[in-house]
Amino acid sequence: MMKNREIAQMFADVAEMLSIRGDQIHRILAYRRAAESIAELGRDINQIAAEGKLTDIPGIGQTLADKIEEMLTTGKLQFYEKLAQEIPPSLLELLRVEGLGPKRVKQVYEVLGVMTLDELTAVAQQGKLRALPGMGAKSEAKILAAIEALARHGDDRTPLGEAWPVAQAILMELVQVPGVTKTAVAGSLRRMKETIGDVDLLVAADDYLPVMERFCTLDAVESVVGRGPTKSRIVLLNGLGVDLRVLPAERWGTLLSYFTGSKDHNVRLRELALKQGLSLNEHAFTPVDGGPEILCADETAVYQTLGLPYIPPSLREDRGEIEAAQQGHLPNLVQIDDIRSDLHMHTTWSDGKMSVLEMARAAQARGFQYIVITDHSVSLGIANGLSIERLRQQAEEIRAADEAMGPDFRVLHGTEMEIKADGSLDYPDEVLAELDFVIASLHTSLSQPREQVTQRMLNAINNPHVDMIAHPTGRLLPDRPGADLDMDAIMAAAAATGTILEINASPHRLDLRDVHVRRAIELDVKIAINCDAHHADQFDLLHYGVATAQRGWAEARHIVNTWPVNEFLAFIR
Repeated sequence: MMKNREIAQMFADVAEMLSIRGDQIHRILAYRRAAESIAELGRDINQIAAEGKLTDIPGIGQTLADKIEEMLTTGKLQFYEKLAQEIPPSLLELLRVEGLGPKRVKQVYEVLGVMTLDELTAVAQQGKLRALPGMGAKSEAKILAAIEALARHGDDRTPLGEAWPVAQAILMELVQVPGVTKTAVAGSLRRMKETIGDVDLLVAADDYLPVMERFCTLDAVESVVGRGPTKSRIVLLNGLGVDLRVLPAERWGTLLSYFTGSKDHNVRLRELALKQGLSLNEHAFTPVDGGPEILCADETAVYQTLGLPYIPPSLREDRGEIEAAQQGHLPNLVQIDDIRSDLHMHTTWSDGKMSVLEMARAAQARGFQYIVITDHSVSLGIANGLSIERLRQQAEEIRAADEAMGPDFRVLHGTEMEIKADGSLDYPDEVLAELDFVIASLHTSLSQPREQVTQRMLNAINNPHVDMIAHPTGRLLPDRPGADLDMDAIMAAAAATGTILEINASPHRLDLRDVHVRRAIELDVKIAINCDAHHADQFDLLHYGVATAQRGWAEARHIVNTWPVNEFLAFIR
C-alpha cells in the first residue's frame, strides 16, 4: 500500500521528467501542484480514495485521480515507467546542480550521453561541456563549482528553525545600510513553512548599490551566484541559498505580496485583478486598457485594491483563504501574546538543564501565568526518566515551588509518559491519578506498522488519565519522518475523549503539522502549543509553534493554553 509521500514523490518525479523532455508548462505544473497537495494532505490518501474523494484534493482532476488509483492498486504507475524509457530517472539528480536547468540536462544527455552526476562531473573535468552550444569555459567552471558545493552541502530543504535566524541576522546587517527604509523575509520562510528551499529577502531603498555591496560581502558568503542592480543571489557557507531584491518603498506592497507567495495564492490574486481590468505584478497594478500604475506602499493596499481584507502570510497557500476573505470568514488567528502557559517542559529531574523553580521564574518573566512540569517517565532511560518513587519525590519540590511563586502563578505537576512498544503505558492508573496533568508520547519503535503504532497511540488516548498527546508522530525534521499514524483515527479518538493534541514548537518537530491542525479544528479537537523546553532559553521557540497553529487556521479559542488556569484545570478534570 503506497503512502502519501511515495505518491507525491512519484508525481514530483514525473513533473521533472516532463520538464526535461520539454512538455508544455501547464502539464508540468499540474503534476507539481498535485505532488505538493498530496505531500501536504492531513489524511491518508488511501482513505480519501476509499471515500471516492480524490478529486476533492486541490489540483487533482479525474485524470490524476485515475493515476493515484492505479498506484494505490498496483503499487506502480505505467505512465512513469513509459516516461522513464525516454527520460532516465537518474537525470533528475542533475537538476540538483545550481544553474543546470531542464533544457541543459536534456542537452548533456542527448549530446554527451551523461546520465548521472558522476558522469557530469567527469565530462566537465575533461572540458567537454564547454563545447556544447550556449556553453563555454566560464559556464563549465560554474557547473563544476556547483557540483562541488552540492557535494559539500547537499540540497535538502532547510528546517524553518535553521533558516529563520539566518535570515534575521542578514536583515539586521542590511537595515544598517544608509537609505534602507524597510526590510522583510519573503517566500515560504515568511509563510513559516516547516522547511524551506532558499531564503528570500526584500529591501526598500532608493539607492540599490550600497545594499547589494553589503549583501554580497557578508562574512557568511561562500559565493556570489549572481549580482545585479535590483536582484542578487548568494550561497552561504552552510550551503543555504539567499536571494535579495530591492525596490523603492512606494512599491513595497506589491513587492512583498508577490515574493511572499505562494505561487497558487498569487495566481488567484492575479485572476481577481484581471476581473477588475488590472494586471498585477511585483511592481504595481496596471490597467489593462492603459492608464497610470496603481502603486501600493503596503500589502493592505494590495488586498484593498482587490476588494479583500488583508490575508496573513501564514494562510496564503490557496487552501480556501481567498473564499474566506470574500465571505468575511477569515480566522482571527492565535497570536503569541494569547499564550498564557506552557504545559510541556523538563527539568534536572530528567534531561532538563534547570530546576523546577528556575523554570517557573523564567516562565513568569516571559508573561506566563502557569506551567506544568512534565519530566520523562521511567522507560526513557536515555533521558533519566523518573521511577514512581522519584516522581513522588518530585511532587514535593513542585508543591514547594508552587508556594514560592505566590498566588499569581501556578506550578503544576505532570509527566511526559512513554507509550511503550507493546502499547502499555509507563505508569499505572493509580500513579497517574496523583498528577495534575498527564502527557503521553511516542519516542521509540516509531517504524512499527501503521496498525500497530496507531493502536499504541489509541491506547493512550483512551486512558481516562491521559490529558494530552505530545508531538504525536515523533518526527524530527528534516531526516526522521516519524510514525505512520492513522491520523483520522487518532483525531476521532481525541475528539471523543477530549484529549488535547500538542503542536510541539521545537522547529525540529513542529508536530502536529499545520494540515493536521486544520483537521483537528474541523473535528473540535483541542490543541496546545508547547515549547518542550529543556532550558529556559527554549521558551524562545514558542513563535514557531504559534506560526504552525496559524497555518492550520487556529484561533485562540482552539488553544487550551490561552485559557486562564481555572478554566484549563476545569477542562482537564
